[in-house]
Amino acid sequence: MPVSRLGLVVHQARPLAVQAAGVVREWCRRNDIGCTDIDVWKDHEHRRGGMEEMQHAGNPDLVVTLGGDGTFLRGARIAAKNGAAVLGVDLGKVGFLTEVACSDVEEALEAVHKDQATIEERMTLTMRASRPLEVPTGIEALLRYGHGPSLPPPAVREESDGWGVALDVTALNDVVLEKLARDHQVSVGVYLSGRLLASYSADALIVATPTGSTAYSFAAGGPILSPHMEAVVFTPVAPHMTFNRTVVAAPDEPVGLRVLPHSGQAAVSIDGQLRGVLDPGDWIGVYGSVRRLRLVRLRPTDFYGRLRDRFRLTDAPATGIDGDLAPFFRPNTPVPPDLAHLRLPPVPTPQPDNPACEAPDATDPTE
Repeated sequence: MPVSRLGLVVHQARPLAVQAAGVVREWCRRNDIGCTDIDVWKDHEHRRGGMEEMQHAGNPDLVVTLGGDGTFLRGARIAAKNGAAVLGVDLGKVGFLTEVACSDVEEALEAVHKDQATIEERMTLTMRASRPLEVPTGIEALLRYGHGPSLPPPAVREESDGWGVALDVTALNDVVLEKLARDHQVSVGVYLSGRLLASYSADALIVATPTGSTAYSFAAGGPILSPHMEAVVFTPVAPHMTFNRTVVAAPDEPVGLRVLPHSGQAAVSIDGQLRGVLDPGDWIGVYGSVRRLRLVRLRPTDFYGRLRDRFRLTDAPATGIDGDLAPFFRPNTPVPPDLAHLRLPPVPTPQPDNPACEAPDATDPTE
């Protein structure tokens, strides 16, 4: 896919990201490709929604993010609006989404431009609601823990009598319904494929994609799913009931969340961003979207190797006597015919030194 226009999302608080952005801009200049900074947080300016941001940037066909998973999610919500590919440059510390090393950024740009990169698709979520989402005055300042301005409530795609309001939402990780008051749980009726599963009293209720299974859902005790799967993951957070397990539904099975009459208000967050507040009686329906996120990959991904590294998994002490384990299904030998259809671990490749990736990084908790 030859690149005609590029959108750049930069974590401005990280010197390494700012320096790598210079490399991207110089590559665009050499190749006569338009480059626009997008999703820039500026004082005294409102933050644009994904579709508005995409149009402001001239509808780029490639979005490059420089930061961690949070920065990647910012770029992904914009790219998904028109099917642009996303190149996530890995400058984070515990992320799973950005897999192109900083030292590979120019190689990756060249590969995309020459149609030599692999495009990997990920499932996303969208939603309908009983009414358009709104953020009451004063709530935003109370709940917004991140830096910079928050996103506006999602725009309405269409209204359909009896089926709720279709919202312009693309969630790569999760949609979360959570309590507003510290001393008051939210009470919610949870429906799967239109049938009541149970009524929950909980701190929060998470509907996640397989990609988002390593985020908030995992922290709440949910399972880790391969990002190559298609599924909808429902996980309650601190429920006051015996049944506290995650339910993994099929990708075509919607999850409905109805705030019960005697519950307090509930906040709706999409990929970690507060986007609205529901009153008792309101509902949202979360389901697999027809929009797919297109991720740029230079080589086969090693999700489980990253899982071990990022979560710092350690082996049981009792296994220490056995020493280091040998590789399983060695990828550096010819693959037998009966294994040729399997997803096998990639062959490790040494990373070249790149001065642009050696700048000292500032201490900042955000990505």
